[in-house]
Amino acid sequence: MRIAIPLFIALAIILLIYNITQVNFDAPFQGNSSIALIGILGSACAIILLLILQLSRKIARKQKEHRRSAK
Repeated sequence: MRIAIPLFIALAIILLIYNITQVNFDAPFQGNSSIALIGILGSACAIILLLILQLSRKIARKQKEHRRSAK
């Protein structure tokens, strides 16, 4: 899991960049541009969720260490 989360974040960033290049900014809601916008939104959500997961795992690890030192 230590390697998986950063790997998934990197993949989501790559997909985000790819989808940004696919958007036609003259008509962003027509044709493939709308699909690219959905991909951008999905990638951004995935990045946010993975960052929240990474932060929560870090907090849980610190709490576990704190409990061990308190005993």
